Amino acid sequence: MKYYQLESMKKLLGLPPSASPSQVEARLAELLAKEQELEALRGEWEAREKKELGMSQWQALYKSEDWLGVWIGLGIIFIAIIYFSLTGLSFKAPTFRWTTDAEFHAHATGIIPLVERVAQQAEAKGEAALLEPTRALKTAIETKNRKAAGAAAKQMAEAVKQTKDKGLKETAGQVAKDISGQAGYLLDKVLSGNNILLAIYIAIAYLIIGMIGMGLMGNPVGQFIAGFPFVFLISWVALFLAGNFTIHEYGLEYVLFCLFIGLAVSNIFGVPNWLMAAVRTEFYIKIGLVILGARVLFGVILKAGFLGMIQALAVVAVVWYGCWWLCKKMDIDDEFSAMLSSAVSICGVSAAIATAGAVKGDPKKLSYVTSIVLICAVPMMVLMPIISKAFGIPDAVAGAWLGGTLDTSGSVVAAGALISDLAAFILSVVWTMKGVKEGEQVSLWEIWYRFPKFVLGFLASSILFSFILSDTTIKAIGKPLQSLEVWWFALAFTSIGLETRFTDIATLGGGRPAVAFLVAQAFNIVWTLILAFLLFGGILFPAPVF
Repeated sequence: MKYYQLESMKKLLGLPPSASPSQVEARLAELLAKEQELEALRGEWEAREKKELGMSQWQALYKSEDWLGVWIGLGIIFIAIIYFSLTGLSFKAPTFRWTTDAEFHAHATGIIPLVERVAQQAEAKGEAALLEPTRALKTAIETKNRKAAGAAAKQMAEAVKQTKDKGLKETAGQVAKDISGQAGYLLDKVLSGNNILLAIYIAIAYLIIGMIGMGLMGNPVGQFIAGFPFVFLISWVALFLAGNFTIHEYGLEYVLFCLFIGLAVSNIFGVPNWLMAAVRTEFYIKIGLVILGARVLFGVILKAGFLGMIQALAVVAVVWYGCWWLCKKMDIDDEFSAMLSSAVSICGVSAAIATAGAVKGDPKKLSYVTSIVLICAVPMMVLMPIISKAFGIPDAVAGAWLGGTLDTSGSVVAAGALISDLAAFILSVVWTMKGVKEGEQVSLWEIWYRFPKFVLGFLASSILFSFILSDTTIKAIGKPLQSLEVWWFALAFTSIGLETRFTDIATLGGGRPAVAFLVAQAFNIVWTLILAFLLFGGILFPAPVF
């Protein structure tokens, strides 16, 4: 090879001019290995797509992962409704909240001044019924008697019902509820035989559901049966850890523990093939998202109000395009760019899932995006509230800022939930049109094929709980359904951890997608803060009063 050709090749390969011929060969071998890996992934995805296209529309209704997510999610909801209608009873879910004695006493001691203030106000306003249990609560806290504190808090809660002063009633009620709840969050309850048995019942039910789903989709049922208990056990451990008082106070949710434990297993020990058969991220999360629709009510969307909808739309429009533009500048492919843009701008993991369905994205890229989203969420959850307090950001502004960037529950994010569904439909149309040659017409069947069907299940459950079911039914089955939803999400995020390797994150796309996401997320944080101040800080509109 001539000298000038070698120098030109070094430049193309990103090597310094001083690189030796052996270094050039090593770089070429590395690029060849990556190309072979991408080809293998492409072949895997094309085989999956061919399998789905080979189904008739009727077969897809009971064999495709999307539709199975819809039927299983809605089936669980209807079983809960029928059970309540026939028995008038709800069903009990396992509990995971636990507070150690040291944590309880430290927390209770910290609110003694508030208890004293309630006692003083009760005495000054002649609320005799409230005064005695409040004093008893203070004594129990000072003597570090957790059981007595819990009993006094319950008596205080009963006395609150008779309290006439509105402000005192609200404050005393919050104190009583807090202490009573923390006193009852015992580790022994979480580890009791009855509570573990409830988790085992869920494991058996989900195993049966999974077996049916795997069988209908043509996946190895035997290996799923072998691997599922391990995935479930990791999820249980994650829920247990997240239930601790201190961890809960820091806002570290169970999905993070699911991800981190899964990542630890995957990257330290590796995941055998028989276990990978039960690592079904999309299957689990689609069922969970359908059940989630029962909590994203249209009434909650309306509570977001005019300002919340403006913020949600402005964040999605500006941040999505900004991330897409950056991805294109960094030479990231279209489907990767779409998933990254949706994840950073709309509602994190669920938006990435919907987008992957719309563009028929590579499952490995989806796993990459969801892992980045959750890893990035950890420092944000810890630091953003601290920053809000340190700089004296008003509560309304801080709430809109955190809600618009952390994808937590709230009115702004509730609005974003429906925007995600709309985005999925738009992406289905756009991606279909991209694949059409000049002069050809866009096929409605192709748009329907690309549209993520679990979105329909999400909307169906939201409509059902928003307009059809009675308040009594919703109140009875709402929390148990949320617990079942949490289990599906726990299994999904555990699966994300188990199928993600740090080497893949570092090498897939040359690390460019991770850099693009982090830069876009930084822009999202700044842009959302600006919008929050403009909309909720009294600059463009009067500051909301809560």
